[in-house]
Amino acid sequence: MSAPDGSPVGAERSIGQLFASATTEMSALVHDEIALAKAQLKRDVKRGAVSGGAFAVAAAVLVFSLPMLNFALAYGIRTWSGWNLAICFLLSFAANVLVAVVLALIGLVFAKKAKKSQAPQKVAASMKQTAGVLQTAKPHPRQRVEGTARPVARSSS
Repeated sequence: MSAPDGSPVGAERSIGQLFASATTEMSALVHDEIALAKAQLKRDVKRGAVSGGAFAVAAAVLVFSLPMLNFALAYGIRTWSGWNLAICFLLSFAANVLVAVVLALIGLVFAKKAKKSQAPQKVAASMKQTAGVLQTAKPHPRQRVEGTARPVARSSS
């Protein structure tokens, strides 16, 4: 058995070999995590597509069955009242128009509420404020150790 870098397991390895091995392992782990995320995302998209297709077919079946409901309503009104069939169909049409008007009013109310919503403006203002703070931020000062050209970070303790 050997390590990923080819050296035998249990043999003394240098710090460089250990670091190279750790880097290789970490890279493989990241690639595996990305592959897993892709597979999960693909599965979720497929499930969403099937779900959306099922809802679309259900909506189509419902739309195509509405005329049958209108006929049933018109004949039901005729059976119940004994009125002329034309008047019963007009009443069925009026019921459909009434339902459409109520749904349109509900949609209008929700559209007005969505238009009044200030959430996107609040998010944009917050992002501008954060960007302004980051633009004025200064890097952490570093002390220079005498005899070196590179700055050394101060300890925070």
